[in-house]
Amino acid sequence: MVIKWSTVDTPTGPFTAVVDADGAVLASGWTAQLDELLPQVSPSLLPDAPVEASDLGDVTRAIRAYHDGDLHAVDGIPVRQRSGPFLEHAWEVLRKVPAGEPVSYTEYAALAGRPQAIRAAASACARNAAALFVPCHRVLRSDGSLGGFRWGLPVKRWLLDHEAAA
Repeated sequence: MVIKWSTVDTPTGPFTAVVDADGAVLASGWTAQLDELLPQVSPSLLPDAPVEASDLGDVTRAIRAYHDGDLHAVDGIPVRQRSGPFLEHAWEVLRKVPAGEPVSYTEYAALAGRPQAIRAAASACARNAAALFVPCHRVLRSDGSLGGFRWGLPVKRWLLDHEAAA
C-alpha cells in the first residue's frame, strides 16, 4: 500500500496531509514537517514510509477550498484513525460538529455519549491525528476560551474566526 503526503500553503501557514492508497487522511496539520505528523498515526496504518506527492487529489482540493471559504469541503473526505473504541467514536462525533458552532468540552463529552468523561473528550481532541478533517479546533473550554491546540492557538483562533465569518 502506497502512503502519500503533500504540503499546501494556507493563510495560516503550511498544511501537510498524509493519505493512504484509498485517499483516506491518516494525519494532517499546520506544519511542513512530516515527522510532526507520523508519530500520531497508528503503526498499523503505516506499513511503509510515506512518499511525497505534489498533489493528493480530492484531499488537496478540499484543503484549498476550505481555506478559501468552502467550510464543508473537508466533510466528505474519508479519515482513518485507530485507537480504542471511545476515541474512534469520539472522533466520528467530532466530525459532526458544524462549522461556526463550536462546543465546549463538556458538550462534546455528552455528544460522544459519556457526559462525565470530560477529560476523555479532551484527550480525544489532543490525540486527533487528522486536524481540520476531524475538527478538534471546534471544541472550547466551558468559559469560551480556546483551550489547547497542537498547531497553536493563533491557528485555532483563525479557524474559528474563519468559520464564524461564513
